[in-house]
Amino acid sequence: MTILLICALGLGLAGVGYGLGSRRREKKTLQTLDRMLDTAIRGEFSEEDFDESLLSAVETRLAHYLSASTVSARNLREEKDKIKTLIGDISHQTKTPIANLLLYAQLLGEQDLSPESKAMVRALEGQGEKLQLLIEALVKTSRLETGVLALHPAEYPLWPLLEGAAAQVRPKAEGKGIRLRLEPTGETARFDPKWTGEAVYNLLDNAVKYTPAGGRVTVEVTPYELFCRIDVTDTGIGVPEEEQPKLFGRFYRGQAAAEVEGVGIGLYLVRQIAAGQGGYVKVASAPGGGSTFSLFLPRS
Repeated sequence: MTILLICALGLGLAGVGYGLGSRRREKKTLQTLDRMLDTAIRGEFSEEDFDESLLSAVETRLAHYLSASTVSARNLREEKDKIKTLIGDISHQTKTPIANLLLYAQLLGEQDLSPESKAMVRALEGQGEKLQLLIEALVKTSRLETGVLALHPAEYPLWPLLEGAAAQVRPKAEGKGIRLRLEPTGETARFDPKWTGEAVYNLLDNAVKYTPAGGRVTVEVTPYELFCRIDVTDTGIGVPEEEQPKLFGRFYRGQAAAEVEGVGIGLYLVRQIAAGQGGYVKVASAPGGGSTFSLFLPRS
């Protein structure tokens, strides 16, 4: 009986010793993994164990992963640099020819021409302006998509943003006899002033463009707990429900918009700008019933 008790006690002590040893090994392994992750975060990781243990295998795989990640990051930076250079080249190389095209079209239009020739000159000038708008929109979109130009949102009042965008589009609205009305607001939101101004201008420009003469365009702000909503409402031609999900795609133009000049990239740019600063854009519309485009900007 005594011998059995001694054996049981010995086995118990051995079990306790094994458990303590196992816990020490686990603790040491976790400490090693923690150290490996710390050095990986600092970018100083290097393999230390070169044996056949499981820990050595983990070190090797982690080293391979970090090496591949470094190469991928370097390749991505190089690709962005190439795209940045290409965008700059396109912008620079096309600016002068387009400006000259518009200048010569204008000079030609001042000559004593037949009605048929004057119509051709007006068409030439219109196409030159359309090409200029397309190049500018593509350059802006490409810079946003590739991260060449980053958005820097901060808290600003919305009223100066709305006033600035409305001032740009007001001459076109007045030329069509469209009443442009801004509801006063004292709300603030987080946004990048330059790019968000571009987005609001695009919404207003679309509203004026697709609203018949004598119509209305209204801008108002509705505050929520997390977002401020900027509504641009028009009395224009409206958009069928089946086309609405496609409106914010690049180069998409609805069937009813075929008669109106445009390149189909303005709403795509609005969506990119909104998403780039934690917001989004929605549309509510019906054929013949006008449209409301809502731009949601974070409040904080």
